[in-house]
Amino acid sequence: MLTDAKCRTATAAAKPYKLFDQHGLYLQVQPSGYRSWKLKYRFGGKERKLSLGPYPEVKLGAARDLMFEARAQLRRGVDPASPIAESETARTFANATAKWLDLQKEGWKPKHAATVEDRIEADLLPVLGPIALDAIRPRDILKLLDAVQERGAIEVAHRLRNYASSIYDCAIALDWVETNPAASIGKALKPKRSKPFPALIDLRQARAFLRTMEEQPCQPATKLASRLLALTAARPGPIRLAQRDEFEGLGTADAQWRIPAAKMKLELAASEQEAYDFVIPLSRQADEAVQAAIEFAGRRRYLFPSSRHSHRPISENGLNTNYRRVPGFEGRHVPHGWRSAFSTIMNERAIDLDRQGDSEVIELMLAHKIPGVRGIYNRAAYMRRRRELAQEWADLLCESLPHAEALVGGLRKYQPMR
Repeated sequence: MLTDAKCRTATAAAKPYKLFDQHGLYLQVQPSGYRSWKLKYRFGGKERKLSLGPYPEVKLGAARDLMFEARAQLRRGVDPASPIAESETARTFANATAKWLDLQKEGWKPKHAATVEDRIEADLLPVLGPIALDAIRPRDILKLLDAVQERGAIEVAHRLRNYASSIYDCAIALDWVETNPAASIGKALKPKRSKPFPALIDLRQARAFLRTMEEQPCQPATKLASRLLALTAARPGPIRLAQRDEFEGLGTADAQWRIPAAKMKLELAASEQEAYDFVIPLSRQADEAVQAAIEFAGRRRYLFPSSRHSHRPISENGLNTNYRRVPGFEGRHVPHGWRSAFSTIMNERAIDLDRQGDSEVIELMLAHKIPGVRGIYNRAAYMRRRRELAQEWADLLCESLPHAEALVGGLRKYQPMR
């Protein structure tokens, strides 16, 4: 159980952390230093979270009182989130935020929900949380967002403005407040700057980058992940989290990578449907890279395991860090840049070779969303052409590159593809 002293001396860390008390009650500490009480409980078979207010405004004893009150409501079959949030005395920005998050999470992926909650708790709640909704003015929100912009986080400021506006829209619908002070301040923010991912879109430079990168001293898993990323033009996330059972038909002309829908960049409803699994036909060189990675990974869970923690994949920044160190290419190409490289180079070839029909196929290969059943149908219908283009891209990119085995050294030889 917590003590007042432990709550009082809880300091910020690089990541959010929790200090648990009892019966699901805990104090969450954000990197900004903001501390707030949360209650984790189950209702209707689902795990839920209830915000009980910021610390030190709500002391430990008061938080426990709220926790016991909530548990009493649960015993009566009442969800404690509803009566507490709807009481006249609790129409604060913090409680409106908790209500809004509870409604939105049903349609969000868990990772996205956690990101939104962390952003709100880091920047909005420390200032606005304990204030009554009808006491907050546009200038209050704008002053807060100006501070966010001053640290260079202009896009974050726009996102926070959107969150605040949506929270107020929700509160208006619930008849907690009559106006939305966040709705009118968008034009008072600095414009967002669109920054495309640095990418090498010249074939010779892309090929030279890949060769130079693979000559640098780094972990074999990183080199193999980089090569498969370049050959498939997949998003870095699915590459990092790839597992061997996602690969089918290795060593044959039908080798492919079936990425589960949950790993793709889709809305929650789509990501739960098997029909949205994304299948990437593998070129001969991509097949070789996967087989080499399987041999290197051994019995480890991920195809590209971390060198420090064998049960984890390579880190999110692993490829980015190594790409920044490639001599002669510093800052000119990032892992996501392979998608731009593939799209630009292959679309230019389609124009030069009078293959106009390849444009839509290239879009499908990049998993760009085509709405409705047509998108799912076309992904399958164009599989033969997608495989041909994948092999053409691999032959162009891997000219003069060594076999994938050379990236790890000393591996057994594989059966040649037919």
